[in-house]
Amino acid sequence: MSRVVSALMLVLVIAGAVTAWLVLGSGTGFSEKSRYFIVPEGKTDPTAVLEAMEQEQILSHPAVFKLLASRTDVWNKLKPGKYEVKKGMSSWKIARMLRNGRLAELKLVINKIRTKEDLAHLISKNFAPDSVSVMRYLNSNDSLKKFGVDTSKLFTLIIPDTYSFYWNTSITRILRRLADEQKGFWAKNDRLAKAGRMNFTPEQVYILASIVEEETNYESDKYKIASVYINRLKKQMPLQACPTIKYAMKDFTLTRIYEKYLFNPSPYNTYRVKGLPPGPICTPSPKTIDIVLNAPNSDYLYFVAKSDFSGYHHFSSNYAEHDRYAKEYQKALDAYMARKQEKEAKKP
Repeated sequence: MSRVVSALMLVLVIAGAVTAWLVLGSGTGFSEKSRYFIVPEGKTDPTAVLEAMEQEQILSHPAVFKLLASRTDVWNKLKPGKYEVKKGMSSWKIARMLRNGRLAELKLVINKIRTKEDLAHLISKNFAPDSVSVMRYLNSNDSLKKFGVDTSKLFTLIIPDTYSFYWNTSITRILRRLADEQKGFWAKNDRLAKAGRMNFTPEQVYILASIVEEETNYESDKYKIASVYINRLKKQMPLQACPTIKYAMKDFTLTRIYEKYLFNPSPYNTYRVKGLPPGPICTPSPKTIDIVLNAPNSDYLYFVAKSDFSGYHHFSSNYAEHDRYAKEYQKALDAYMARKQEKEAKKP
């Protein structure tokens, strides 16, 4: 009899150990750091959720998880959204995560973007709203009115950075967060006061910074380019900024601005229209915004790329000097293009 009891106890111990291993051991069936699955609105029933998890090959023991979820009231408390399951999570922890509604926080990384289409694609790629509905929102002045901007000045709400949202965050909440962060940005480091001393609004500083951003990647030149444009604005000269032509033509691959392009009737054509364009032509970095706010006093009115193609620029206060540098650059560019064409012609 004692042997039977001992055998029974051994069986119970083994069964308990196996159960503990299944419940508290790794319940994931993948090798990556983590995987995600989505629970759409209206599809929080067990069948739909388990199918979503199976599609992403989340679980190594689906039957164990299903039993745990039923016993821990997961299905009555589950929220729609996107969930992150980390490698090695136990079935117990996964069930508890779902029961407590711990949705995954996803990153919206905003660097330099140029168009509303770019922004819509970025949002729809990472979050629930589709690009069509996002574009409809971004193109609606009625929708944007609550943020104090119109469609042309939408990007002034955006300070490039990394933001965290839940997958099913609405476009309204995303823009509200961006607008709040933008207000916080301008409230720091004396930025509003600096803009005021320049007789610029924050929006005007942002628009000018977007042009400077597109002119060069070199910080030292950005300061001087900002001073050129500020001087032109003070003298009511046309900005004649080549990046605005690219924006007006919606062709950011252009490497040369030909004279025929300068007749584009767009309000963003700063060769034809004096003053700043109606809105930013990209989202400038916080550093470039600060460069504009801290632009040095200078008498520069012109600049042109150096003929050594280093990416740096010559700066001039008079047109005669500028014209000489411009001709040097044009000559070097013509020679480069001729060599390139000759090389292409020799290809089999």
